[in-house]
Amino acid sequence: MNIRSGLAKGLAKEADLIETTSDVNEALDKFDAGNFQLVMADVRLPGDRNGLDLVSLLKERKPDTVVIVITAHGTVETAVDAMRRGAYDFITKPVDLNLIRQQVNKAREHHRLQAENHELKDRLADAGEISGIVGDCETMQHVFRQIRQIADTDATVLIQGESGTGKELIAQALHDLSGHGNGKFIAVNLGALPETLLESELFGHEKGSFTGATRRKPGCFEQARGGTLFLDEITEIPAKSQIDLLRVLETGQFTRIGGEELIFSDARIVSATNKNIQQLVDEGVFRDDLYYRLNIVPVHVPALRERRNDIPLLVEHFLNHFYKRHNRPPRQVADDAMHVLTSAAWPGNVRQLRNVMERLVITVTDEVITAESLPAELQMEFRPAPGSARPLAEVTEAAEKDAIEAALAALNCHREETAKALGISIRTLHYKMSRYDLH
Repeated sequence: MNIRSGLAKGLAKEADLIETTSDVNEALDKFDAGNFQLVMADVRLPGDRNGLDLVSLLKERKPDTVVIVITAHGTVETAVDAMRRGAYDFITKPVDLNLIRQQVNKAREHHRLQAENHELKDRLADAGEISGIVGDCETMQHVFRQIRQIADTDATVLIQGESGTGKELIAQALHDLSGHGNGKFIAVNLGALPETLLESELFGHEKGSFTGATRRKPGCFEQARGGTLFLDEITEIPAKSQIDLLRVLETGQFTRIGGEELIFSDARIVSATNKNIQQLVDEGVFRDDLYYRLNIVPVHVPALRERRNDIPLLVEHFLNHFYKRHNRPPRQVADDAMHVLTSAAWPGNVRQLRNVMERLVITVTDEVITAESLPAELQMEFRPAPGSARPLAEVTEAAEKDAIEAALAALNCHREETAKALGISIRTLHYKMSRYDLH
């Protein structure tokens, strides 16, 4: 029995279909006629072209093809040449069948992760994105529709959502898509300013108006004329400043500290808070008339736990961004890692996820990001109780498959309605049905 026949017989349980060939031309013919995920090629083949040439030809035809090269002449130069041409791995003779099985299973997992990565990139390309905000779920699509609907108006907007959900990005998107786009986008965090400096920051001051005022300084309202003024943490503004702010919103006019000249500002006002502003109004902490003036158009930004189907898209988006920023090679995200990421609590929302992705890009040197690569605080959330260990991927996939099956049955297999009910795109539903063999 030659090595080809021996490998085909020994790997029968690892593959649905195995074909064997004796030379490069025959291999290319069979490859073009089929849908092969893995190719194992000996370096020494009959004819003018060898196994390394085959690697190059296969990668030209289908770059995602995983190729393992086998040779009895395992020199460093041959290994480097094989990898340079796109080979996934390099094995020397004599062949160890157990090692081959391990490498085949590892290569198949690599190919599967590649396919999932491409699917994520396709979903990311199809998903809604405005000013760097990524979202495919219905709640984010609703936010996108609101942004497009109100961006070209002068309406005052109040953005509400937890810390880290991207409220400033929403404000920036409103500015970018508005008629104020040629003006400045001025953002001020009211919670970070001491009360003694708040009035000067908002309205500016004249030279000599107080100790330390060595020159005239324009305030945020003045700087934002013709543009957008974003007032973050609006609920932190003190009572006196609430009155001053209300007056400016109603008249569009103000004076600098120590000045008499009336200054007009046509800045579009967008404010944001992570607190329950209605409750603060009810408690008398925040003026109701100011609240009504700010809340002409309310926009609610969902927490990350309310849009878990977007997490894989956000992971891909942030990884691509930080790979380029830090000049790091792309990595794949293993299933166990993705399950942890999509199931985590994320109290810091998208900001926390973004920071985790940047840390992984910088610290992970392996080809695949696994659950063990994730920060300890995320791993702790999913540590099983003693005696009850069960793979997280197994639990999550089973629950996901059951949920899709139940939704399909309840909606008479209507795929668009099923995708809508599950809060995912039709593309994502098709992918998951294929993955779980649901027809």
